[in-house]
Amino acid sequence: MLSQWQHHLSLPDAEEEATLPHDQWQKEMWQAAQVFKEHLGELPGHLTRQFQLLSILGTAALPDDELAKIRAIKSKMLDIYNTAKTCDFKNSTRCDLSLKPELTQIMQESRDYEVLTQAWQAWRDSSGRKMNGLYREYTQLANEAAKLNGFNNMAEMWLIEYNETGTFMDNVADSYKQLMPLYKQLHAYVRRKLREVYGAERVTARGPIPAHLLGNMWAQRWDHIYHLVAPYPARKSLDVTQQMRKLGYTPKMMLEVADDFFASMNLTRLPEAFWQHSILEKPANSLCHSSSWDFCNGKDYRITMCTEVSMSNLISIHHAMGRTQYQMQYKHLPLVFRGSANPGFGEAVSHVLSMSLSTQTHLKKIGLLSHLKEDREAEINFLLKIALNKIAFLPFAFLADMWRWDVFNGDIPHTHWNCAWWQLRFQLQGMKPPVPRSEEDFDPGAMYEVAAGVDYIRYFVAHVLQFQIHRALCIIAGEYNPLHSSKPLHECDLYHSTEAGNALRAMMQLGKSKPWPEALEAVTGQREMNASALTEYFRPLQEWLTKNNQKHGEFIGWEADGDNCSDPCVCD
Repeated sequence: MLSQWQHHLSLPDAEEEATLPHDQWQKEMWQAAQVFKEHLGELPGHLTRQFQLLSILGTAALPDDELAKIRAIKSKMLDIYNTAKTCDFKNSTRCDLSLKPELTQIMQESRDYEVLTQAWQAWRDSSGRKMNGLYREYTQLANEAAKLNGFNNMAEMWLIEYNETGTFMDNVADSYKQLMPLYKQLHAYVRRKLREVYGAERVTARGPIPAHLLGNMWAQRWDHIYHLVAPYPARKSLDVTQQMRKLGYTPKMMLEVADDFFASMNLTRLPEAFWQHSILEKPANSLCHSSSWDFCNGKDYRITMCTEVSMSNLISIHHAMGRTQYQMQYKHLPLVFRGSANPGFGEAVSHVLSMSLSTQTHLKKIGLLSHLKEDREAEINFLLKIALNKIAFLPFAFLADMWRWDVFNGDIPHTHWNCAWWQLRFQLQGMKPPVPRSEEDFDPGAMYEVAAGVDYIRYFVAHVLQFQIHRALCIIAGEYNPLHSSKPLHECDLYHSTEAGNALRAMMQLGKSKPWPEALEAVTGQREMNASALTEYFRPLQEWLTKNNQKHGEFIGWEADGDNCSDPCVCD
């Protein structure tokens, strides 16, 4: 059976040779840990937690033939995703359009409704639609693996890293409810602006928004349509790119600015190996994706990033180095504890450590702004641009895994997968497809994380926690007081606050040695995820959106305006 699937595997020989021994070692550790499961109550707490973490292996718990099969299926789905091509909509003889850069560029830049529709549908026809049968096999094998790990299905196994207190799902639902008033105001405002561009026959006054008009293939982030919806288009966005170039900034200088920021908070400076081995510019004849690397020896950390001199890349460098900072803080722990408190924590901390950079205060302190401007219109523009990225994303991040949880636990039969997807997108996000869908389609498969088998709730967690942690650190730093409006949360700068740095350091040093609610409590005093900090950050924008929507008589929420998914497939 193993040889039957071997030819489907896409790993290069060298990588395969390295991966298999590692997987075998992990499986041996997992098998050894099973011996202690019945005796965990007799062990010291730190040993109990180590054995608990080691007792979950994931899909590698499958027998060799089934493990090879699920890897082959994932490899095939990723191959479909990564190699999908579509034809040019204005030149049918050209059929080499990829997701990146061509289709992504069309979604971001085109304002032709039909071209956007064609790009949206062509991507799904060439990617997700081809994975439908493969995903059924993947789901069956993933659930078998979960049972071998002691869970009822893969949804339970994915959630174990988050649900350490048994209240995680309630926390997620409560956080979603907290942010919905703001999201609905944003949705109503953006819908009106898009109606002005595309007409009321395409964007109705009370319906969901067609999902291909938001500047993104999945309508998960809307910041690429900012220029269409900017509240005060005459006010320029805060961007110091030209000043950076005037001052002769280089990628290395950008990294030095980030290193100085962390050092100002009493966090750890980058080691020499980082400067020697990190890749900051695109190598010739090669691709580089932003990533952070921990070589697990306590001294060798690196990042790879194709860096251009720009404000957005300066923020990205702070974000990438936030992951490196986390890695350096937990280096003293046993290997099994070297990781963020849960999969969303590392991303949240990275965002926290890049949020200060977006403020006028910080940019002036580091010499990239000459003076501060108190401008209400510019403030609303600034907050709306961030909301198009952060707030617009949260309902999508919630529903993407809600769908998969219900798939894994059997609540959605495979004959209803795609329509259930669009029901969730309508109910939670206020979106509809630009063309009718059916069960012959498999639109979730047009997402990388579905094809790769990567959970998505981590991004919801990260987006909520970053504001919760940021608020706590800003209060510690004396840069935010919720009882006074003189220092609003969105203007907080943690630069030079050793108190905030020490609090963050203490949390990061826990790694995953403690349940994540304890790590959260160490820095915020709270044990549960809560979206109240997020709504505090955007309060001025929510007030402005509410008044603006009232002024224009805009309907808040959405109603169904058609049957968007039908013709269920009966194809056992």
